[in-house]
Amino acid sequence: MPRPDVSAQVQSTADNEDVRTDRVSSLSSPFDDLNRQIVRLLQEDGRAPYDAIGLKLGVSGGTVRHRVARMREAGMLRIVAVVDPVAVDYEADAMLGIRTAPGVAPATVAERLGLHPAVVYVMWVSGRFNLLVEIVCEEESGVAAFLSEHVHSDPDIAHVEVMTRIGMFKNQFLLKRHLP
Repeated sequence: MPRPDVSAQVQSTADNEDVRTDRVSSLSSPFDDLNRQIVRLLQEDGRAPYDAIGLKLGVSGGTVRHRVARMREAGMLRIVAVVDPVAVDYEADAMLGIRTAPGVAPATVAERLGLHPAVVYVMWVSGRFNLLVEIVCEEESGVAAFLSEHVHSDPDIAHVEVMTRIGMFKNQFLLKRHLP
């Protein structure tokens, strides 16, 4: 199997209800203009040297380092590695539109399916489905096996619509949460 393409993911956690902006200094606030620019550059390359970021923004690398540290300490920013499933050349992937059985909370099904390593995305949605679930598999047979073992065999799912990828036009693999 080819080596996975790992890119950094940067998330601003400004919408976290536990973090109130009135308790956060401007040095760690995601609403501060310099911090917004730092976050934007880290989204492009989460491993960029602070000196290079500082050079682009007209501040020192130490200022960038300090701002990033303050945002992280305040719970406003986190930097993590993400494997892009498209770059790893998985053979099959599918988006599942799932309607839960009557009386079954979407969170219950989301938690159960989210434990499976093939599941890379679970979202509670409105509309004709309760959940959108994305799976990626190393082989074509993996999608059928996942459906058989984890979807069709469980009474907590009333209906599933399987949508397989025909082509990829854009894959913005960074999760965004109300970024500044």
